[in-house]
Amino acid sequence: MATTTKAPRPTDRPGTLTPRVKVGWLIAGGGAVVAALILALLFSGAAGPRQLGDPGALTRWGLPVAKALNNISVAAVIGSLVFAVMILPRRVASTHRRTSNARTSTAGAAGDEHPAFSAVMTLASVAAVSWTLAAVGVLLFTYSDAAGLPLSSDPGYTEGLASYLTDFATGRAWLATVLIAAVVATMTFGARSSGWLALTGLLSLLGLMPMALIGHSASGDDHYAAINSIALHLVGVCLWIGGIIVLAVVSGRLGVLTSSVLRRFSSLAGFAFILVVLSGVINASLRIDDLGQLGSEWGLLVTFKTVATLLLGGIGLMHRQWIIPQLGTGSGSLTGGQLSARRVLWQLIAVELLIMGAVSGVAVALSRTAPPVSEEIAPDASPARILSGYDLPPELTFERWFTEWRFDWLWVAFVAVVAVAYLRGVVKVRKRGDTWPLLRLACWLVGLTLLTYITSGAPAVYGMVLFSTHMVGHMALTMVVPLFLVLGAPVTLALKALTPRGDGSRGIREWILVLVHSRFSALVTHPLFAAANFAGSIVIFYYSPLFGFAMREHVGHELMYVHFLITGYIFVLSMLGSDPVPRRAPYPLRILLLFATMAFHAFFGVALMGSTSLLQASWFGNMGRDWGPSALEDQQLGGALTWGIGEIPTLLVAIGVAIMWSRDDARESKRTDRAADRNNDADLTAYNNMFASLAERDHRRGPGTPGPGKPASSQKPDRPGARE
Repeated sequence: MATTTKAPRPTDRPGTLTPRVKVGWLIAGGGAVVAALILALLFSGAAGPRQLGDPGALTRWGLPVAKALNNISVAAVIGSLVFAVMILPRRVASTHRRTSNARTSTAGAAGDEHPAFSAVMTLASVAAVSWTLAAVGVLLFTYSDAAGLPLSSDPGYTEGLASYLTDFATGRAWLATVLIAAVVATMTFGARSSGWLALTGLLSLLGLMPMALIGHSASGDDHYAAINSIALHLVGVCLWIGGIIVLAVVSGRLGVLTSSVLRRFSSLAGFAFILVVLSGVINASLRIDDLGQLGSEWGLLVTFKTVATLLLGGIGLMHRQWIIPQLGTGSGSLTGGQLSARRVLWQLIAVELLIMGAVSGVAVALSRTAPPVSEEIAPDASPARILSGYDLPPELTFERWFTEWRFDWLWVAFVAVVAVAYLRGVVKVRKRGDTWPLLRLACWLVGLTLLTYITSGAPAVYGMVLFSTHMVGHMALTMVVPLFLVLGAPVTLALKALTPRGDGSRGIREWILVLVHSRFSALVTHPLFAAANFAGSIVIFYYSPLFGFAMREHVGHELMYVHFLITGYIFVLSMLGSDPVPRRAPYPLRILLLFATMAFHAFFGVALMGSTSLLQASWFGNMGRDWGPSALEDQQLGGALTWGIGEIPTLLVAIGVAIMWSRDDARESKRTDRAADRNNDADLTAYNNMFASLAERDHRRGPGTPGPGKPASSQKPDRPGARE
């Protein structure tokens, strides 16, 4: 009977076990969540019995516990998938082969699944199942809490629950969360390829959106800003806490990957820390009128969260500045100082687990505590307030095109991240001695500035109440912003600035290459598809319920921005861009497509100008606006602006394509001339020699001999009496 030998635990030095986070610390972190949750609930009184409609102690305590489990589980899922997709290699590298005496640091034979990756995927599956069950619990307890009824199997209770799931926003949101969690759990058990894991990770991030839409923020005074800030907050928290949980789980399985994995996560954690702090400050500022309200129960809980978060940021800075540089390069053996640094590293991570557990518990209690500022809509709210969530802005004047702002924090965060990343890329490329045109940098920054203005300035503020202003933002977002962003060539810069990885994992550079060479990219960047999508989607959007969904729902509004920007970017990229794409159209086809889109925009604009029916009349016709043109006149003005704004950038792109065509022909002519100079006009000489040899052969054959291509029937007879 064959026997199996248990593989030795990975070591970094003969006879020395790698320092790791013990299981007890993970259990202690869970205990910190529960303890902080109970204390915070008792402090705020959020779990106390109600005088009217009390759902019972089970619901009062069960709901926050289920929410805490939901939050920790989704963070673990997202953290695990981020590690699997972007930080850890899936396979053991061939350079890390295990010897018979196990003196080098590896986890198995080359080509085997890396044990750290296996542990991460196991954690993702367990956490996803936990997320699903916790979301079901939150759903049931939320209905019990909202109805003021204890959990029951009574037919009337279950009928009310069914109605809650279909007719109320909170019920629909938690039902969507349950379904997303269940799909993610299923995919984590079967998906192992990088593409499917990336898709699973994106789906898990999508599962945060319902949570952002139904929190305290959803009905606040500036509800768009509140929802966006809490969404950014959730993303940052999940990346940060989830990453710490993953590090604790795989701490004993990293081996020689420890240094590189920690450096990668340190960069991600730094980004998450900034995201958490800034979004938390924005969200808290929307719920208080003055700093004195920080002395309330809600304010004290926020203060505790802030102090603990800053403490965690200090520990993270200690990792980055002192501990990680001492870990060495992962050569397979550790000095005493490196081993001590690793021991301190995992001890600090264990402390972070405890602090993060306490913060998570307080955060759940905070969501159950009423903020100082009421979030209910006033009974005498204006029609604009009821429809859009905002009061009607003042009449649009020339000055107000530049002074009216309502920051969309999702796009502000996006612009800040890509601007900093681009600037760092330029600095890195120039330090290396390569060149990067300043004109490209200027175009990129101008494009991002315009993007911020369109999503947060007057086009966004007045685009909610004026169709004409909405169309200004649409056409600028589709044609003007992409033109500058494409000229910035961000993909080319990223490929130059980012360092390729050699351990089998995929970083940003590797994922860019995968996307560029994918079939999906080949489809969406195909010139015919890009032009059809660019021109056709405008009709589909405005003459379908999608327009109403984008105006009434926050998710639809943000997706509208995303669609306009990406559609325009891909179209301009296929026409004018220098970034790599799978296929480039010949210049004549590009010119033809550009003039075709110009004609289509003109047709759409003229149709709006002559229309006598109002698009989304229940929205634009019910704003209660007492200034400016009527809704129908404003729509006709929007058609004229669509025509004008759409034609000018398209014409500029056409001129740019014509210039590129001319330069390309000039470069081809110069290339041909240089080749002729190198080979002494060998091609032309051979061409002339061919005709000379043909002429000489005809001369030798004489006048009666048929030449090349001359039929024999055309010859004169060569014997007497023969008929022609």
